[in-house]
Amino acid sequence: MHLHSVRTIQATARPSLIIADDHRMVAEGVQHILDESFQLLEIVADGDALVDAVRRLHPDLVVADINMPRCNGMDALKRIREAGIDTCFVFLTMHMEPALAVAALRAGASGYILKSSAGEDLRHAAQQVLAGGTYVTPALGARYISAQLTDARNLTSKQLQVLRLVGEGLRSKQIAMQLGLSVRTVEAHKYTMMQVLGVHSTLELVRRAEELGLLF
Repeated sequence: MHLHSVRTIQATARPSLIIADDHRMVAEGVQHILDESFQLLEIVADGDALVDAVRRLHPDLVVADINMPRCNGMDALKRIREAGIDTCFVFLTMHMEPALAVAALRAGASGYILKSSAGEDLRHAAQQVLAGGTYVTPALGARYISAQLTDARNLTSKQLQVLRLVGEGLRSKQIAMQLGLSVRTVEAHKYTMMQVLGVHSTLELVRRAEELGLLF
């Protein structure tokens, strides 16, 4: 279902909001929940339109689904962050996988809310992320997710490159050739990552990386 852009213009000091969801009823529900505290700038129905709207309007907050046409919410967020825009971003989704929540927070989101949550949960999340905090639906285990993010932050960008190629099934020699490293260096990175993430084999390393959302 496609949704036409909607813009409201109000002379108000309320924080500004863009909603991204390709289901009209969901988008209007979010608008209703946040209407008292936020100024709605626009509703969009796909990821490309979301990126365009954020670049034009620079809202204080985005509430977006992950599954959307043309460009999903995760990719849209990455494009927004690559453009240097630090708008607060909250995902409102049906996906209950903690690994996906971790991946969303690593990509630059500040909130991850399930669509099955109460409206008060969304209101609380919106206020918390605007204040500089992070909010994850309690049902997903916020402490667990926070711990996983801490582990992941201990990996360097080069180690993460190696890890993703390991996750694709490449052998150390292939990874070395692709990244311009020696095989010994690749093996050293793998060993270090195993120590950081508390695993003892390449298979366990890949499984752990999937749990942490590092392979998305």
